[in-house]
Amino acid sequence: MAEAVAPPGIDILMPYYGDVALMQESVRSVLSQTDPDWHLTVVDDGEAAGVPEWFAALGDERVSYLRNPVNLGVSGNFQKCLGLARRERMVMIGCDDQLMPNYVARVRELERTRPGVGLIQPGVEVIDEHGEPVMGLADTIKRRLYAPKELHDGGPMSLAGEELAASLLRGNWLYFPSLCWRTDAIKASRGFREDLRVVQDLAVIIELVEKGESLLADSVPAFRYRRHSGSESSIAAVDGSRFDESRRFFTATADRMDEIGWPRAALVARRHRAVRLHALSLAPTALRQHDTALFRRLVRYAASTK
Repeated sequence: MAEAVAPPGIDILMPYYGDVALMQESVRSVLSQTDPDWHLTVVDDGEAAGVPEWFAALGDERVSYLRNPVNLGVSGNFQKCLGLARRERMVMIGCDDQLMPNYVARVRELERTRPGVGLIQPGVEVIDEHGEPVMGLADTIKRRLYAPKELHDGGPMSLAGEELAASLLRGNWLYFPSLCWRTDAIKASRGFREDLRVVQDLAVIIELVEKGESLLADSVPAFRYRRHSGSESSIAAVDGSRFDESRRFFTATADRMDEIGWPRAALVARRHRAVRLHALSLAPTALRQHDTALFRRLVRYAASTK
């Protein structure tokens, strides 16, 4: 039997929970695309009133809406969305992020320069909870310290193999919700692991890089990433749980990089300096909150060399 061929176009998948108004803004940003080569699927993991009716009123055959009968949680809902992807490419947009009108057009243009590329990172503008452009310390470091210098010169640029793995393990400068994936590549991965909350995106990316997939990164803005204090990563950072998770991930990844003969990537993973510096930056906050136990935990993690 001949293998089924994925239809062309981009599946835009939105695992939804949280603020209704921000989700609606995200959906409208998809509807505003200049290139019609897309389909949006929203998978609702919540119980907010009026949401099914709002989608029904859209009356747009390019938009599908599903509500989970039981709550699946973040990883479970991500995994369900992944299973619904049918087209050649897919993007897992955050339910409070926005596509710029040129997103689909720009991604398709980039793809034509590198047919079959595993991941495409378009240019990203960071916005706050009010939709205003913002550039805090985390994003400044991500772009100026960890992103390749060549990307600042205009891009697009291609990376693969140990060079890409080492770059991302030094500091993950990608914006996961903006990434456009080749669907068959991400579907062949382990997907979104239940044992990971904060670094699950990096885990999937490193797995694909190990399997030989490459990244095409661009500097032309096409995506708006919302940065606010209520994000999953911010909450995990406050209680220190992200660092326990990070230690497990980077230790296991370092061992794996050694196994496949990528010693530079292994060394970077073993050191994971960016995450340790992040822990140290949170220590003063723990002191201000009179949480001495958390303060000691953060300092110990920052000082750790394993």
